[in-house]
Amino acid sequence: MTEEDLHQNPQFCRLLASLSHHVDKTGLTASVKKELEKAEQNLKTQRRIWLQSEGLHRALLEMIQDHTARKAHAAVTPDENMFYETMERCLLVAKCAKLLDPSNTTEKDKPSILGLTPQQVMELMPSENNIQKMKATLPGALEEHLKKKCCSFLSYYEPEWDDQSESLKLSKFSHLPAKLQDDQKKAAALEESTREKKVLIQRVTEQYLSEMTKCVQIMQSFILENHLKVQADLDKMNLDYLEGKCELSLQKIMAEIAAIRLETYTPDTISAHKEIRKHLESELSTYREEKRSMELKLSSFEVLGKDFEALVEEYGKIREEIELKNWAIEELSKFNEK
Repeated sequence: MTEEDLHQNPQFCRLLASLSHHVDKTGLTASVKKELEKAEQNLKTQRRIWLQSEGLHRALLEMIQDHTARKAHAAVTPDENMFYETMERCLLVAKCAKLLDPSNTTEKDKPSILGLTPQQVMELMPSENNIQKMKATLPGALEEHLKKKCCSFLSYYEPEWDDQSESLKLSKFSHLPAKLQDDQKKAAALEESTREKKVLIQRVTEQYLSEMTKCVQIMQSFILENHLKVQADLDKMNLDYLEGKCELSLQKIMAEIAAIRLETYTPDTISAHKEIRKHLESELSTYREEKRSMELKLSSFEVLGKDFEALVEEYGKIREEIELKNWAIEELSKFNEK
């Protein structure tokens, strides 16, 4: 909500002010908050008890594993071997008895595994004498194992303390939980800062991409407009260039034609062509005269009609000769024009 919303709704503002005397910022009343704190405290206590028992159980299992590995590579004393065997057997029997105990399950009538009862499994416990010896030795062995574990953990977390004595390491280890808690808080703060920076980088990246998209659009429009203007000038320049190139090519062709004519028509060839032309022109005039006379003769024959077959045959021959003379005249005319 904003201040403007509160100013526009004064009654709602008074309601919130009156509720603030009964509930906290999370919306819980004092009684509910007290019960919640009590439940959280109880949960922490139960969790601490469970962690203690779970940590102790895992430490005992690690001791048994270390003993098994050590026994495979070196000889161990009978008392030590008896101690670890008794402890392993006790843990195994207790685990089986817990699995067979129906008190922690909701199904009371569920049949037990293999028909066994917790009392029958508990009969497999070691002798009381061995258990008492194991209990007497266990605190010292467990303490020694935990010291080694603490020293190894400290050497891993702070390698510079690896060459120090065991007493100094244990003294340093007593301050390690507080340091781990501080480091955890720093890591959480760094993670939160990293998350915020990641969100900020994502926003900046989105803004950058948006601005880049706008710039690209502007550049595209600018390039398109200038491309259209430049294209017209470029087309005109290309057209002028092609026109000049075409004109130059035509001049080269004309020059080549003139050179070929000069090489072909020498003075002797020209004089010979003139003589040939005179001869052809005389023949052309002769053919024309013959054509004219034949046409006159043909017209005289056409007056006689179609009754005279001989005249018709002669008429056909004359027509063929006329067509032949026409073809010769056309060919001579073409050559004369050249």
